[in-house]
Amino acid sequence: MIKTFTHEKLIRYLYNELPAEEQQEIEQSLLHDPKLASHCADLLLAQRCLNDLRTAPSKEVTDSILQYSRNFLRP
Repeated sequence: MIKTFTHEKLIRYLYNELPAEEQQEIEQSLLHDPKLASHCADLLLAQRCLNDLRTAPSKEVTDSILQYSRNFLRP
């Protein structure tokens, strides 16, 4: 029998937020369900892409904002 998992549960699996029993359940299903394994691989790729995103502005952007704000401070 192929067990289905919610999108949320798969994401929790990728972030290691599931109890050990549920984690083992998913791992067993991944071994026998190529569609689930493919979906999980897509989620893993998305997770890695999100982790690589820049979380702070570049120096050029910061300098531009500061220069813009200085223009309002001048009389």
